[in-house]
Amino acid sequence: MTIDLLQMVIKFMSTAVEPPVLLYMGVDKVENEDLIELVHSSSSKKVNESHYRFGWPEDVWFHVDKLSSAHVYLRLPQGMNIHTIPQELLDDCCQLVKANSIEGNKMNNIGIVYTMWSNLKKTGDMAVGQVGFHSEHAVKRCKIEKRINAIVNRLNKTEKKEKIDYRAERDARDAKERQQKRSEDKVKKERERKEAEEKERIRRLRNYEDVVVDESTNNLGGDNGNLSDDFM
Repeated sequence: MTIDLLQMVIKFMSTAVEPPVLLYMGVDKVENEDLIELVHSSSSKKVNESHYRFGWPEDVWFHVDKLSSAHVYLRLPQGMNIHTIPQELLDDCCQLVKANSIEGNKMNNIGIVYTMWSNLKKTGDMAVGQVGFHSEHAVKRCKIEKRINAIVNRLNKTEKKEKIDYRAERDARDAKERQQKRSEDKVKKERERKEAEEKERIRRLRNYEDVVVDESTNNLGGDNGNLSDDFM
């Protein structure tokens, strides 16, 4: 199967936090397919062997519960996790996914489900746009009372459509992460080397291993005798 990785993506910027964070979604349900892992299905004899792993580990997936909607992703900034998303940012994500559900946009008190991208599961017998979860316990839920136009309008003003290469973006992200890890490891090794040198210095100091003794001061008796002879 040949995968076209150039996909049309709609990006938004949420200013609910500072600095602003990225929200994005595909223009339709097909665009979501290359982001999700395809795993073997026990109920299907013919399963595509490809594994679509081009989403990012820090992405959080949002969807209207039990209704058709866009697949909206939040890219978590460094230091934030799914349990610490500020309520204002969570509201932006939920309002955006609600606004992009034909049925959900017209309804009040709808449920929203969200989970980490890594928890999404796709099997060969699932329809396009359909997903499951590796763990139901890792899925979080919330309720949206009604559409808030101020939030939706603010997000829509930042809308930008562009074609991206999922694989290239993920590869670049992973390469940057590896480089950062190498830099951190280098700093760590240098710190450990200096700490080891300091411990060794202190150990030698405590054991007087670096104290230099002038042997001439240990022969005072002989020297004193010579001095007396000289004076005589």
